[in-house]
Amino acid sequence: MSYKRLWIVFGLVVGLSFAVLGYFGREIYRQAPPVPARVVGADGAVLFTGQDIKDGQNVWQSTGGQELGSVWGHGAYVAPDWSADWLHREAEVMLNAWSRAEHGVDADRLDVETRAALEARLQAELRSNSYDAGSGDLRLSAARVAAVRAVADHYRGLFGGDPAQADLREAYAMREATVIGPERLHDLTAFFFWASWVCVTERPGDDITYTNNWPPDNLVGNRPTGSLILWTGFSVILLIAGIALLAWYYAANREEGFDPNILPERDPLLALSPTASMKATLKYFWVVTALIVVQVVLGAVTAHYGVEGNGFYGLDLSAVLPYSLSRTWHVQLAIFWIATSWLATGLFIGPAVSGHEPRFQRLGVNVLFGALLIVVAGSLAGQWFGIMQRLGLVGNFWFGHQGYEYVDLGRLWQVLLLVGLFLWLGLMVAALRPALRRADQNRPLLVMLVISCVAIAGFYGAGLMWGRQTNLAIAEYWRWWVVHLWVEGFFEVFATVVIAFLFVRLGLLKVKTATAATLFSTNVFLAGGIIGTFHHLYFTGTPTAVLALGATFSALEVVPLVLMGFEAYHNLTLSRAKPWLEAYKWPIYCFIAVAFWNLVGAGVFGFLINPPIALYYMQGLNTTPVHGHTALFGVYGMLGIGLMLFVLKGLAARRIWKDGVIRFAFWAINIGLAAMVLISVLPVGLAQTMASVRDGLWHARSAEFLQQDYLQTLRWLRVIGDTIFAVGTLALAWFVIGLKTGWSVRGGTDLPAPGAAATPRGD
Repeated sequence: MSYKRLWIVFGLVVGLSFAVLGYFGREIYRQAPPVPARVVGADGAVLFTGQDIKDGQNVWQSTGGQELGSVWGHGAYVAPDWSADWLHREAEVMLNAWSRAEHGVDADRLDVETRAALEARLQAELRSNSYDAGSGDLRLSAARVAAVRAVADHYRGLFGGDPAQADLREAYAMREATVIGPERLHDLTAFFFWASWVCVTERPGDDITYTNNWPPDNLVGNRPTGSLILWTGFSVILLIAGIALLAWYYAANREEGFDPNILPERDPLLALSPTASMKATLKYFWVVTALIVVQVVLGAVTAHYGVEGNGFYGLDLSAVLPYSLSRTWHVQLAIFWIATSWLATGLFIGPAVSGHEPRFQRLGVNVLFGALLIVVAGSLAGQWFGIMQRLGLVGNFWFGHQGYEYVDLGRLWQVLLLVGLFLWLGLMVAALRPALRRADQNRPLLVMLVISCVAIAGFYGAGLMWGRQTNLAIAEYWRWWVVHLWVEGFFEVFATVVIAFLFVRLGLLKVKTATAATLFSTNVFLAGGIIGTFHHLYFTGTPTAVLALGATFSALEVVPLVLMGFEAYHNLTLSRAKPWLEAYKWPIYCFIAVAFWNLVGAGVFGFLINPPIALYYMQGLNTTPVHGHTALFGVYGMLGIGLMLFVLKGLAARRIWKDGVIRFAFWAINIGLAAMVLISVLPVGLAQTMASVRDGLWHARSAEFLQQDYLQTLRWLRVIGDTIFAVGTLALAWFVIGLKTGWSVRGGTDLPAPGAAATPRGD
């Protein structure tokens, strides 16, 4: 069978998509919001220098950065969005100062017409761009200088441990002294001022701000632009058209009714004899299991900080494990254990597919394992020292906390992880090389596997493209290369190919069918997924063209997800086709769960927030973790668990698993995930969205709003889903440990001795 057309499409999709991504990346560099050399008042007094702003960005990163509140909507959800919060506070100070000076009362006591006149003056002053590119100076009026100083005083007290702001810090889940030293506090306020200035200042020659009028705030004149409305409508139309075309393609090319008689009568993997390197992958899955448990515990602690501020059921944890650190570890460990499971599966699959065990392959697998442990332990320790303010700004960048969500680890650990990924790539290529040399029907699928491996190793390198003091708009561009293209992009391609190999190895799919389906799925996914990276960058100081492209192509990302129900049904049918497939029931059920959460978490909840007008009001609200939890754990986490279970079965194919504990674990994890989202996180997010539309994002993220009794109750209700989920993960760990100790298996084998009857399955 020729796959020439599919390969041509693949080449065009990847080549053209990255050309677009690169071209508009250059535009992001060119049009990034400027960092002024000086911020000066009307009297010539210098408030901040450009170096203060850059150092302040590093101070912010040392506190946990996007793990403590957010800037431009990206980050955590308990503390405010600092850019929106600063902006509104500054505007209120100016408005009230004018009102008291001219009318003797605060602005909220003025009649509508008088207040409207003052607001119009306020908006004109805040939105005008007074940055002089020639001198590098940003000039502020006397009224604005006074407002900036007042808000800076508030922030210095908040981050510096002022006892008068203890209650507010508790509401924000902040340490008592989040930042230590007057110089660092001064620089932090410089950065927050700049981040808010970007949000309200119009681009030269334009009537929209650097952040496309985000955040929503009527007081400063930040309202949705026409582009937001236009491209939202276009994205919906494109989504409908894409779904129709894909449904037509599926109907025209679907296979006839599934015939179980073509499947093998016995398990093909029973004849598999694991090589030394394949057996060496077992310890990876022990670590995966341990990290899952720790990550879930940290998730419970992090969620609880939302209702108890600095404690955990009365126990004061913030002194040693503050919210920003627990959330950092929770997010980072998720990436670590999911990636470890997938990489270890690749190391297991390589020799199994090629039938070749390269020289020193086992040694390479063991060295890589040690390297991963060093990166995990070193980065976690460095983040503790960074957030506890034990490192200088340069030391924090290299060894501590970079402050960017999902890539929080210090630069040294990033470099070591990149080296480890290239070591993994070398091991994969060495194992697959003999099979690649064979010109048989497996070769196209193997080529796609190698391409995905190269991409996994290479695209993590995007995390090295920003420096310690790179403009935040540019750093965000590269960060999403890692988060979207590496995690959500090429890892997904890798997973698609690996699952195809597993099903082919089991005799459930023909090689030709698997290859064609994999190439087609990859083309459809990458067609929207590569340029769709821009949907994360609508409001991060990027030009309007990025918004248009992100809206258009992120809609295409959703298109293949609407047919996930067919994939789930197909996998369920396969799992019941032959008696011997009962042994693979739970890995296959995990793949079914992946299809479900792809449809719901990545599809429904993803498109809930992705259209520009929706994200304009929802960015930085609890609607984002609805998508994050159901997509990251529901899709990638369940896939990692499924791959782990598949490999564990392959390492001991003749041992019959007891069904009770793993059944409970599977259902508890999925039911718990659904409960935590539907009972708690989604209702809180929708309530915030209404507040954001009505009053502005600053209010939806404020302590005043979030500390209301009904929202506190909704957050407490999360305990229901979290408990079910946590118990499910503990059951999974118990089951995996039991595969070694014996309590998860029972007597008998999957393959009886010649002439003997098969041992009946069951507990």
